[in-house]
Amino acid sequence: MRNNPDRRHLSVVRNLGILAHVDAGKTTVTERILYATGTTHKRGEVHDGTTVTDFDPQERDRGITIFAAAVSCDWNGHRVNLIDTPGHVDFADEVERALRVLDGAVAVFDAVAGVEPQSESVWRQADRHGVPRIAFVNKMDRAGADLDTAVASLRARLHPVPLVVHLPIGAEDTFTGVVDLLRLRALTWGDGSDTAVEGDVPEALREEALRRRRLLEETVAERHPAALEEFCDRETLSAQTLTAALRDLTRTGDGVVVLCGSAYRNRGIEPLLDAVVDYLPSPLDMPAVCGIRDGVDGMRRGRSQATVDDMHHAADRMHHAADRMRHTADERRPADPAAPFAALAFKVGATPTGRLTYLRVYSGTIEKGDPVWESGTGRVERIGRILRVQADRHAQVDRAVAGDIVAVVGLKSARPGSTLCAPGDPLVLEPPGVADPVVSVAVEACRSTDTDRLASALARLAEEDPSLVVRTDPETGQTVLSGMGELHLEVAVEKIRRNLGLDVNVGRPRVTYRETVGRGVSGVVYRHVKQDGGAGQFAHVVLDVEALEDGFEFRSAVVGGRVPQEYVRAVEAGCRDALAEGPLGGHPVTGLRVSLTDGATHVKDSSDTAFRTAGRFALREALRACAMVLLEPVVEVTVTVPEDAVGGVLGDLAARRGRVTDSVVRGGSAVVTATVPLAELFGYATRLRSRTQGRGIFTARPTGYAPAPAAAMTP
Repeated sequence: MRNNPDRRHLSVVRNLGILAHVDAGKTTVTERILYATGTTHKRGEVHDGTTVTDFDPQERDRGITIFAAAVSCDWNGHRVNLIDTPGHVDFADEVERALRVLDGAVAVFDAVAGVEPQSESVWRQADRHGVPRIAFVNKMDRAGADLDTAVASLRARLHPVPLVVHLPIGAEDTFTGVVDLLRLRALTWGDGSDTAVEGDVPEALREEALRRRRLLEETVAERHPAALEEFCDRETLSAQTLTAALRDLTRTGDGVVVLCGSAYRNRGIEPLLDAVVDYLPSPLDMPAVCGIRDGVDGMRRGRSQATVDDMHHAADRMHHAADRMRHTADERRPADPAAPFAALAFKVGATPTGRLTYLRVYSGTIEKGDPVWESGTGRVERIGRILRVQADRHAQVDRAVAGDIVAVVGLKSARPGSTLCAPGDPLVLEPPGVADPVVSVAVEACRSTDTDRLASALARLAEEDPSLVVRTDPETGQTVLSGMGELHLEVAVEKIRRNLGLDVNVGRPRVTYRETVGRGVSGVVYRHVKQDGGAGQFAHVVLDVEALEDGFEFRSAVVGGRVPQEYVRAVEAGCRDALAEGPLGGHPVTGLRVSLTDGATHVKDSSDTAFRTAGRFALREALRACAMVLLEPVVEVTVTVPEDAVGGVLGDLAARRGRVTDSVVRGGSAVVTATVPLAELFGYATRLRSRTQGRGIFTARPTGYAPAPAAAMTP
């Protein structure tokens, strides 16, 4: 079952991620995969800080995965490129970027807790990207572990069709192995054993194994035509037919193969690797990557030195490319080493040896010294070195081909989301989405002489992590760092302190509010007239504003051509400009529909600029006349505490304006779910630990925005 040196053929490549909630065992699963494949010769442990993928000092100190880490290994003649992703909600953007470039995933679930909040979030992220998954129910050796309960949780909360291929042998601390329902063979691991021993199904489990095998056959036959035909003819399915059908159902998303084991005790890892090889797709099984040609303008920029404006607006161009992708897709590139080169940068990191850009190669071949065109700035750069990544260790390789995940040295301007391609065949691939930050802190250097160094460090952080946003507050002059949560910002600031030795002062985190329309207005008239000599500016618009559940919608109800269509588009652009600052506190505005109902033009003085200006000021005036509502971000908090601490926790949540939505007792602990304003959660981790003698834990995931109290003010 061990290694084969052939790594080149695309059909034997698997690019997958490990997805899960915090503490479900993702990193331990990754460590055991590396150990089982012979990539490492000692088992790394999270609690000892000896894991390969959690190599950052902060990860080892905190005992959680913070940064997505890539590793490679070989199993059964297949190359497995694996990314261990974070499980904490604050680092969901790392998961998003990883899923954008992966072909498959292993979702890890706790056998006691089942589907937890962040498990659900990452599952939905994988749904959006269409990533095929298999499920691994981990920690089968824990007290209260139950495969059937975990599968029921999977079915109820995530709504897949579970295709369970394992029956556990033993329960909790007597868990010793699994029955492979496809081959009806037992796989057992003794104490201290690193490999499975295959044997007959224990007599006590034989009847149950046959029943579950029959249930698996019926479930597969209902959803797979070839399996149904064989099932009708023979009233059973062969192991070969079941394997082929499970592969098809996994790749189409019509079913999810479920396995079980205990990664910590090294039980169930070999069957998991076999399932990765058997069921998850290779790059050849994936559709050809879709992009748009951006060649003429891109090549013109590429032949000249990139301007400062190019650098400043690289992210904007990538977002515009994503918008265009939704409307056009005029070229597909197959996973073919002979096709023109195209790759997507999904991660950028600084190391002592230089700047690393992590790439997923979708088509073509790249070698050291080759020129590549980069979509963010439109410039041509050269590849310095190509590296095969093993977390924080790297091995130089001569080339990378379609299907590879590698890091390259030498690119100065590539950002996460940039497309890299052959200069003669430019293509723009859709970049990963970036979530809006929800928490902010003010940061400043303790010494005035370090101000420039801090600015440079913050810019580098934002370059490496697009979910971090750095800006200067125009009212206070403070430098504001915004991110996805309190822990996200803590990690970013600590990185500056450790890596650069900078002393940094951090202000209380602030949340990002929104404003929305509670009651609209009609017939708001605005005339824009400006005459400075020569051609003037004239625009006349009449707007109606009404509340909308979410987002922004613009429509024109003008009749008789009183406002030409090109000016209608300019009015819409002006209205969008006005959404940046609302009348309550200068927060972004959402949840409204604007209707252009009338207007007038001047034969000489009307222009796009005039109507855009009129649209902007008209909507600002209309919003001041509306009944506006301040919105604050809210999160779903899941708190797990001992039963005797529930009363204090409920009281604390109520004091934080929390609304309890569910409370259940599971395995001797109480699990409380509540919706809480994000602004009230700062410092909650410390408060919860003190109330529960360190035994309480909580997780939070954003659920949107809700009306804030009338007294709420901008922090």
